[in-house]
Amino acid sequence: MNSLTLKEKGFAEFVSLKELPFSSLPFNKGGVLILVDSTLTGKPTSDILYIGKTKKPAKRILGGYLAGYGGKTTKKISSKLLDDGYIEKVAVSWMLTDNPKATQQELLENFKKEHGEYPAWNTLKKTSVNSQQSAAKAAKSRPARKPAKPAPSKR
Repeated sequence: MNSLTLKEKGFAEFVSLKELPFSSLPFNKGGVLILVDSTLTGKPTSDILYIGKTKKPAKRILGGYLAGYGGKTTKKISSKLLDDGYIEKVAVSWMLTDNPKATQQELLENFKKEHGEYPAWNTLKKTSVNSQQSAAKAAKSRPARKPAKPAPSKR
């Protein structure tokens, strides 16, 4: 999976993040965002840096990635773009969908199947198998619960 194969799946043309025209961004439609390293465009090994989902693509790109507002992953991406100089070579594309979460999960799993790991900027995504394993480990590491104390008797 790389930027060329994503175009076949219905993603918009990739646009340089540095030169992204505000008017081209979708506003209130859910979608999946893809960030790629434009210096590697089309490489078979993959030029995809991040696969993410959003309810408001314009807000995520402008307020999150470029302004640094949001959660841990969004702030990490913002830091890489601005502090590490990736703003010069990152391009973005999106695909509007009614179910961004499912579409993102499908793309991540396809990417992992093809490349053996998630894109470089994605944090480890929990799949149902990983969630079950994590829950089992957490249950083993927790101390046993103490039995409830009986209620004091009234005399």
